[in-house]
Amino acid sequence: MPYGLYLSAEGAQAQTTRLEVLANNLANVDTVGFKRQLAVFQSRYAEAIRHGLDQPGSGSVNDVGGGVMVRQTKTDFSPGPMKRTESPTDVALPGEGFFLVRKGEQDLLTRAGNFRLTEQGELVTQQGHAVLGEGGAPIVIDPRNGPFEVTASGTIRQPGAVQNLAIVRPASPGDLVRIGENLFRPLAEPEPVPAAQRRVAGGYVETSGVQPAREMVRLIEASRAIESNLSMMQAQDQMLSGLVNRVMRS
Repeated sequence: MPYGLYLSAEGAQAQTTRLEVLANNLANVDTVGFKRQLAVFQSRYAEAIRHGLDQPGSGSVNDVGGGVMVRQTKTDFSPGPMKRTESPTDVALPGEGFFLVRKGEQDLLTRAGNFRLTEQGELVTQQGHAVLGEGGAPIVIDPRNGPFEVTASGTIRQPGAVQNLAIVRPASPGDLVRIGENLFRPLAEPEPVPAAQRRVAGGYVETSGVQPAREMVRLIEASRAIESNLSMMQAQDQMLSGLVNRVMRS
């Protein structure tokens, strides 16, 4: 079997993974607080080198390129544009940090601040997960106490009640695992953002970090790369078929 056939197949598979990542980004272009993902490619060693039959740089016939593979899928945590909504339950973080929410027994992080109030006055995410305050208690806003406001430091003020939103940051963005619903699970205990660095915008939301035009261009690039690899596979298959036929006739 021609080695080039394997290289083309590997390239098509890698570009297919990239295509799926880009398609997911475009599908979330209107999702509040969404962070786009990136498919990171890495070159592969030749099969002989991968199996320890040769060494990189040997200059032998085995020391050839092994194509590419998707090493990992990373999340781009760059801040998204801010959008004014004037809704009292919408909150955005112009600076660093994440909101802390509770899903079941897990405390998770999110940048999506399009919260809502339940009939019991609990501040929750769109999926119904409790938004936590400092100290780990869920934020509860009693509508009987009148209107409330969110200050620039993340304090929820209401007549007779003051609560601070929990705003935390991981030790490293690499400590966050995407688990769906715009939520991230920290691998290590996150630390609170210092009071002097807390920046909160009430009545705003952070929109998606996806730029549709850029993602569409990359989607087209990935599609064409897949087509090129498939064409190369077809050409090599035809070449191999012709060679076999000639051998059988001789």
